Amino acid sequence: MFQSLGELALLGWQTLVALPQIWRQRRKVAEQLFEIGNASLFMACLLSLFIGGVLALQSGPRLAERGISSMLGGLIGLSVSEELAPVMMSILIAGRIGSAMAAEIGSMRVYQEIDALRTMNIDPISYLVLPRIVAITVGLPMLVAFSMLVGWSGGALVAVANHNIGITPADYFNSLRGAVQGFDVVKGFIKSLVFAVMVGLISCHQGLQTLGGPRGIGRSVTKAVVNSIVMILILDYFLTRFLILFDR
Repeated sequence: MFQSLGELALLGWQTLVALPQIWRQRRKVAEQLFEIGNASLFMACLLSLFIGGVLALQSGPRLAERGISSMLGGLIGLSVSEELAPVMMSILIAGRIGSAMAAEIGSMRVYQEIDALRTMNIDPISYLVLPRIVAITVGLPMLVAFSMLVGWSGGALVAVANHNIGITPADYFNSLRGAVQGFDVVKGFIKSLVFAVMVGLISCHQGLQTLGGPRGIGRSVTKAVVNSIVMILILDYFLTRFLILFDR
């Protein structure tokens, strides 16, 4: 485990050193960004809509029983912006985009295309890893922003339509505006940036370590997704503990 963390740290440092070359790789970054948006935007919106709806469906009637249903907007707003949007979108990206990164780079490793790049004096880190990590670092916060808006809207739709909750759209959004401050949204973006870098590093690292033909590619993809999800949840705890310090 510690060896893998050391290798991840080394890959992260090599990528950071290669960052000044990003302008040369702008076309590859744009291609990866398009792939992230094209593959994930609809699924992200659909997932967020139902996350907000389920939160309203479960929490709304219980708040109404206690006469505080007007607080529902704030509850959903904070839950989605601080926690659910960055975590769920990161897991989605790990499954859809991280797996693709691991498979693409793993295939190149197995079929010796990476060795061919080195023979042509092309650095695999700047050519393969850097564009993918930059793209996922830009793309994931954008998906999180959409997720927040759609999640809040999904909660509003269920809250207004459910007679057991009985609040108006004005009450819902007034509560949301009163509870969700600018830094609450920033917390979600900070988490998404950290998660994006971690997913990108893990996925590219697993691809670069692939051995053993098609079966090895399958193992690398599985390990990339599982390790990414585990690290997202671990980092989420520590980031939450850290960001709480700034609420005081």
